[in-house]
Amino acid sequence: MSPLQSYRDLFGLTGPLYVAVAFLGRLPLAMSQIAALLAVTAATGSYTAGGVTAGALAVANAVGAPVAGTLTDRLGQRPVLLVQSVVGTLGLAALAALTLGAGPDRPWWPLPVVAALGGAFVPQVGTMARVRWRPISRSRSSQNPRVMDAAFSYEGAADEASFVLGPALVGLIVAATAPVTALVVAAVLLGAFGTWFALHPTVALVTPSGTGSGDGFRLLTPALLVLAATQLSIGMIFGSIQTGTSVLATQAGEPGLTGLLHGLLGVGSVIAGLAVVALPESIGHVRRLRVFSGVLVVLSLPLLTVGSLGGLAVVLLALGVAVAPSMITTFTLAERTAAPSRLGAAMTVLAASTGIGYAVGAALAGTFADLGGHRPAFAVTVLATVSAFSLATLGGRVVLRALAAGRPGQQAEAPISQDTLQPTP
Repeated sequence: MSPLQSYRDLFGLTGPLYVAVAFLGRLPLAMSQIAALLAVTAATGSYTAGGVTAGALAVANAVGAPVAGTLTDRLGQRPVLLVQSVVGTLGLAALAALTLGAGPDRPWWPLPVVAALGGAFVPQVGTMARVRWRPISRSRSSQNPRVMDAAFSYEGAADEASFVLGPALVGLIVAATAPVTALVVAAVLLGAFGTWFALHPTVALVTPSGTGSGDGFRLLTPALLVLAATQLSIGMIFGSIQTGTSVLATQAGEPGLTGLLHGLLGVGSVIAGLAVVALPESIGHVRRLRVFSGVLVVLSLPLLTVGSLGGLAVVLLALGVAVAPSMITTFTLAERTAAPSRLGAAMTVLAASTGIGYAVGAALAGTFADLGGHRPAFAVTVLATVSAFSLATLGGRVVLRALAAGRPGQQAEAPISQDTLQPTP
């Protein structure tokens, strides 16, 4: 069955409106960090204030995501997402209001505090959308065996696209009006589309497990820990590349090109992510993760020699080809190994790992950049790809055993012949 037919069958399960709402609902998260950075920096005249505020928002979101994911497993997505959307909207709006009153001569410490409170409630719409696809496919009696592969390929590409479009939208808003307007727009989008996503009829298809402890099934299994560590490494790739790109663009006298150059990484990721569904089922997902992460290592090495913006653009576009497939594969493996009653928490653990990795990668790259410029910063990127490949290679057998055992609490829907402990010929 062709990839195009798989996507037609997938989108036919819900109609285009749900797909559009789920995509627009994830834009506030993609916009909020860079919007906070630019708005607070412009208002206070301090890069430190802007960086601390943006970092507080990102870290709080990463910490809050698994908590929200666990609550969605126990209570259902609707009440949790509604609270997140309303409180997150108020939090971003409050940050915008405080930023309007900020100034170079005023203390800025309340800004990161409010940013953290708001960021903790901005929902991870992309992860919640992933959780919905399997019950959606069952309720609509999909006859396409590749529809879940198409779902995770699309969601991976959609996440990448949102983190290209979100910062680009912030850039357009900042170019046209005051930077704080970008925070207001993010708040409005969250209030509108976050709430719409929470109320969409598909939310009723995700059955909560109740207020118990996840039906007795452990969340942090060895397989999930391996996948979370892999996602943390991928997050480090994002953070270190953004820092290294900023340094090189600034050295070249074109700091405004940082966002555009970083967006090239997302362009390659979106294209490759959508193409993942075309891979034959005989190529198991653990094997895919090993191959994709190995390709990440190879494609990252030219970053150590790049010395111009043009050369960097080519390298980033190529590197993106392996980024989304790696992320799609880790989320797919998590979905196949986690207990259904803990799926929301498992997905948000991976999302949180990515966010924490982003912060770690950016911080390490910034420290090395202060010592020697863009090349030491990009060395962090290469180190992160090696980490991802090592985890996929050495930890792959742990994930294979989990796949062979089937989902906890649910009999396997079909034999997982493509991912056995012995490689498929």
